Amino acid sequence: MEHKPLILEQEFNAPIELVWRALTEKELMKKWYFDIPDFELKVGLKFHFEGGREDRCYVHECEILEVIPLEKLKYSWKYQGYSGLSFVTFELFPLGSKTKLKLTHEGIDSFPRSNPDLVRDNFVGGWKYLIHESLKEYLENGKALRNW
Repeated sequence: MEHKPLILEQEFNAPIELVWRALTEKELMKKWYFDIPDFELKVGLKFHFEGGREDRCYVHECEILEVIPLEKLKYSWKYQGYSGLSFVTFELFPLGSKTKLKLTHEGIDSFPRSNPDLVRDNFVGGWKYLIHESLKEYLENGKALRNW
């Protein structure tokens, strides 16, 4: 079985600096992503956050692996108490006054297939919501730009 990474792309009507801030500043991240109080943009930093369904919460354990300001953020992603290790990469590309984001999530297939919450389709749905809806709405609805 081939283990293909999950790749999503989205264009935002927002400057690259604002998109970068939304991806890397914890006060902005919690407006569209997760509340991650121990997040700091520093290679080697370990952070965690909780997410999941109403009846089952998962502790996500992550470590920042690569930071190229305004271009790339990569971190590991695993779940406390479960086998498997994956990697999330956000890459930004300037398009004039707009920005293209490419999200790559590799290693999803390393998580236990016996847990229906950790199957690929759930990651696809989750990331589509976060990138195509939540982040897009945050960046383009005016609130983020007004504070910019």
